Amino acid sequence: MTSPSNADLSAEILRLATEAGPGKSISPSDVAQALAPPNQETDEKELWRGLLNRVRKVALALQAEGRIDILRKGKPVPAEEVRGVIRLRIRETA
Repeated sequence: MTSPSNADLSAEILRLATEAGPGKSISPSDVAQALAPPNQETDEKELWRGLLNRVRKVALALQAEGRIDILRKGKPVPAEEVRGVIRLRIRETA
């Protein structure tokens, strides 16, 4: 199996965040672990960790589109403040 596309990552972020429910968030590692290609020859931890940077970049694009919020310490942050430990949630519409 090949590495997931950015479209696959985007769809998985939206699916997991929607399933989490209103006001609930998910970790980028949840997305990476769900989509890491199975490989019996290597440690699975290595595979999903390799996807984390791409998950974060796709999350930034989804945030720019207004589809999700990126949270730090439980609060939405603008793209320029996204660093360290983050969480993702579906953007709440008013």
